This record gives sequence, C-alpha cells and structure tokens, in this order.
Amino acid sequence: MQDKLQFFINQTSFTERPSAPLAPFQYQELIKALNFHRSIPGYAPTPLYSLPALSQKLGIKSLCLKDESQRFGLKAFKVLGGAYAMACHIADILGKDISELPFDVMTSDETRKALKEVTFATTTDGNHGRGVAWMARQLKQKSVVYMPKGSSAERLAAIRGEGATAEIVDMNYDDAVRMTAEQAEKYGWVVVQDTAWEGYEKIPLWIMQGYGSLMLEALDQIHQVCPTHVFVQAGVGSFAGMVQGMLTATYGENRPKVIVAEALIADCLYRSAVSKKGEAIAVGGDLQTVMAGLACGEANSIGWDLLRDYATGFASCPDFVATHGMRILGNPLPGDPHIISGESGAVTTGLLSILMQSPAMAETRKQLGLDQNSRVLVISTEGDTDPQRYLDIVWDGEIPSFNKY
Repeated sequence: MQDKLQFFINQTSFTERPSAPLAPFQYQELIKALNFHRSIPGYAPTPLYSLPALSQKLGIKSLCLKDESQRFGLKAFKVLGGAYAMACHIADILGKDISELPFDVMTSDETRKALKEVTFATTTDGNHGRGVAWMARQLKQKSVVYMPKGSSAERLAAIRGEGATAEIVDMNYDDAVRMTAEQAEKYGWVVVQDTAWEGYEKIPLWIMQGYGSLMLEALDQIHQVCPTHVFVQAGVGSFAGMVQGMLTATYGENRPKVIVAEALIADCLYRSAVSKKGEAIAVGGDLQTVMAGLACGEANSIGWDLLRDYATGFASCPDFVATHGMRILGNPLPGDPHIISGESGAVTTGLLSILMQSPAMAETRKQLGLDQNSRVLVISTEGDTDPQRYLDIVWDGEIPSFNKY
C-alpha cells in the first residue's frame, strides 16, 4: 500500500450545481443545540488558541486552533452531537420542542416519569461512545456501546467508567454499526449513530446539528472574522459535513475553503470525491489506523452530499500526518501554547504543516490559495483520549513523521 499523502481539489459538476440542503445548518437551527448545551452543568466554551509563531513559520497570516480536549471533562468534541441527539429524541417522544426542555427540566422526576426507561445504543471507536454513555448517565438512562476490533482497552475502560455496558467485538467499525442496529431492533434500544443510511436520518442530523455548537463558539471567539481556510477531519463525515454546511449557509459564496482530512486506510470521502460520480464509495477491511476516531469506511449520506457539493479539497492522510501534527502541537515554538492533541485531533495541523512546507505540495498550495494572506482555522477534536498511545507517539517516537514527505 502506498504511504504518501494524496490530495484532490474538488472541481466537479456537483460543485457547479450544488443540491445538498443547507437549511438544517442555518444559525436558527444550530443555536437550539448551543442553548441546550449551555443548560448542561459544567458547560463552558472550549478554548480557541492563536499560534502566531507557527503561522509565521508556515508562511500564513494567522492560525487559530479550537481545542476540544477540554469538553465536559471528556477530552473530545463528540459528546456535543450524541448529547443533543439524545435530548432531541426525548423531546420528540414527549411531543415537545427541544427549546422547551433545558437540561434541568429533561432530568426532572416529572419528565423521567413521563418518559420511562430508555436504552441508548451505539458503535464507537471511543470518543462518541463515551459521550453517549456520559449523557445517558446524566439522564439516568442506560447505554450499550460496541467497539470494533483493534479498539483501545483504555477507551473501553473509560466508556465503562461512565456506566455503559460495553465490549469490543470482532468486526470492523461499519460491520459493528450494522450489528448494533440489529441488536437495537431486537431489544427496543435507541440507536445513536452519526452514520446516516436510508430510513435512519433523523438522529444523525441531530448529531450533526449538535456539533454545530463548536463552530458557533469558534466564530464568536474569532470575533466573526471569517477565516479563509478551515481544515476539518472526517470519519463518516458528519462533523466535516456540519462544518461545511454551516459555513456555506452562513457565508454563501464568501465562505472559507474547507479542506477535509481522512485516514488513508479509511478514506471513503476522498475516494468518493476522486470518482466524480456523486455516489459515496465504501472502504472495507480492518481499517486499522492510528487515527482511531477516523477509522470509518462508509460515509454519512447527509455529510457526503454537503462535502461533495461544497468542499474545496480532500486529503487522504497516512498515519505520519497525524503524528507529525501531535508533535508540532505538543512541542510548540516559543510563544505558542502547548496543546495536547490526540491522533485524530492533530491530523489537520499535520496536514497544514506538510502542505505549507513540502516542495511536492507547491502546486496544491497554489490551487488552494494558501499563502501569506491566509487565515486558517483548525479543530483539534480530541486530547489524549488514549494517554499511553499519546506518550508512545510524542515521547517515544512511534510512527516517525518528519522524513515521510
């Protein structure tokens, strides 16, 4: 298998005649999620850092990083989507709008009596499942979590620590999703998955809207000064699709250029874009990558349509791109903040660094308009959610990064 970074500039007939709906990602929809999140005890906007020394080294005007390692003490952004979708599901059962059910009302004895018992089920590589388990515990409900083979024992323990029934199964992520859906139908559980498929779109859309709180915070923190480029990572593409949908709905033709970063071994969006056929292409196999949170081979149909129509570029990233980013952020230049970013969180920083410094990427830089006038936003979607793996990479040099590009 090749181990080189591959990049696709998205200039297809779908970008010329976009059709993906933007209404679900307008401000008036996403603010509902942010208002709900604000009602949860312990909510606080995660930090947005400026990295002036790194931006100077890379030859861009500015670089800002949204640090999700501090989200509700869970070290990852994923809880935003799962929690909001679970809340919307409860509101739906009770025949209410989510705006009528802030967290204290949703967890009241009166609401729980009307609701009765709910079991939420999901498949996860770690962060999403922990968020679902955490929210289920907050709601005093049950959760069942399945993890694909190769998942971290530390991440499994963290999910069980939130009160979930959880196990690692002998199948890849996408097969585990199908198995979870079958089990949920058998036992009457509610599936909370950000992978959308025919007949299962409502909860994935709620999850995507829940992720929108992150971007609303970020735009407020940069004082509504629109970045020129946003680098976003993708597994099934729910988060990346939300970012693209929100920015397009907000800024239209003046939106930032969105660059999507995927793990090479699970680059379903990249392959789908390269095909230029408009249909999502699945990637099979074991999907073993250091970027555990991105090890998903089948795209969310809602997210894919948005990215197909509006994204500027797609990158298929070998593991060294992520470890390169982890080391950059964990060993900052003088004056820049020290940021603990996990494997899936740091791939966007690693990709930006390679794009700006590799002679082989000069033409791609030019096509993307990345230069001394660029204002770049990256999102570190997780901290050290597997602390030992983080140390193995940043301290002990697992998966060399520098000489690969």
